[in-house]
Amino acid sequence: MALPITTSGQELVSINTVAPEEVKGFKMYPNPAYGDEVYITTAKNGNKKITVYDVFGEVVLVDRLTTNTLNISGLVPGVYVLQVTENKKTMTRKLVIK
Repeated sequence: MALPITTSGQELVSINTVAPEEVKGFKMYPNPAYGDEVYITTAKNGNKKITVYDVFGEVVLVDRLTTNTLNISGLVPGVYVLQVTENKKTMTRKLVIK
């Protein structure tokens, strides 16, 4: 008994993706955070735009830092995604608040 086998496929489409440049010398501490502040430093320590997202992807905090101190007193304990943009370079990191 012979059964016909039909196969179909999708064309492989490549997307020209360029890896985003990360902020050099990035450090965030303490993580997990227990107080009202998190310190964010980079190699240039220039002005930074900080965006914090909750686990649902909602923006819960937006701030522009001219120093290295981010005030997180308005955030409840949990897991967040911190996005840092400095000199048109962006990176994300996980932030845990206890």
